[in-house]
Amino acid sequence: MKSVLTLIAAPLMALGLALPAHAQALPDLAGRTIKAVTENAYYPLNFADKTGAGIGLEYDVINEAAKRLNAKVEWNLSAWDVMIEAVRTGQFDIGADGITINEEREAQIDFTQPFITVEQYFLVRADEGRITGVQSFKDDDKLLFGAQPGTSAFYTAIYDVLDGDEANPRVKLFDTFGASVAALKTGDVDAVIADQSAAAGYIGADPGAFKQVGEPIKSEPLGFILTPGSDLVAPFNAAIDQMKADGTLDALIKKWFFEYGQQNS
Repeated sequence: MKSVLTLIAAPLMALGLALPAHAQALPDLAGRTIKAVTENAYYPLNFADKTGAGIGLEYDVINEAAKRLNAKVEWNLSAWDVMIEAVRTGQFDIGADGITINEEREAQIDFTQPFITVEQYFLVRADEGRITGVQSFKDDDKLLFGAQPGTSAFYTAIYDVLDGDEANPRVKLFDTFGASVAALKTGDVDAVIADQSAAAGYIGADPGAFKQVGEPIKSEPLGFILTPGSDLVAPFNAAIDQMKADGTLDALIKKWFFEYGQQNS
C-alpha cells in the first residue's frame, strides 16, 4: 500500500505506536541473507525515487531490523497479486506492501506484529461535491470505485461501503493502486479508498487534483508477511519491539509520513 495533509497534524501515537515497557534482547542471525519483496507502488511505504531506487518506510524498517539482527537484505520486486503466494511458498522470506493483518491472510501466511496502524478514507477529485462519506457513496448508484483486486482497499469498498458482493459492478478493477488513482483523476471512477499515507502522497504530488473526504472508514494494522513457520517471525518481532522502544520506528514514520513529502513537494 499503499499521503493526506491532515496527517501532518496527527499525533504519532494515533498511528499505533504504543511502546513496550522493555525492548527484547535480539538474536544474532550471523550474516544471513533475507530475501525481501515489495511492489514499489505504495507511497510512502514503498516506491521508486527519481533514480529508480526503492525507498520508503517499509524499506527502512526491514533494513534497520535486519541490521540489528546481523542479517543482510536482498530486495526483489513483485506484482501484488502474486506476492502473498510467493512468500507463502518460500520464494521470498518476507514481504512488504502495506499489507493489512486480517484473519483471512493469517490463515495462509505468517505476519510480524504491526509496525503501524493506518486509517482508510475516501480519496476523490478536488471538485467532487457528491461524496461526503460512506452513506452518500452507497446511496448514489452512479458513483464508482477504483480498486486493485485483493487489496484491503478493495475489500473495504465491497464490505464496508457497498453490499458485500465482490462482483459488484460499481467497483472497477485496476492492476495497481496508481492506475486506479489515474482513473480517478480522469473521471473514469469517482473515488478510491486510500490510507492516510497514500492519500497525502497523491494530494501533495498533484496539487489541486484530489482531496480526502469523510470520516475514517476503518483502521488497519499493517505488518510484514513471512513464510508459514518461518524462524524469522520472532527475531523481526523482537527487532520491531526494540525499534519502538528506542524511538527509531517513531522517527522513521515521521520521516516518511511528514518530512519526506514536505521536502519533495
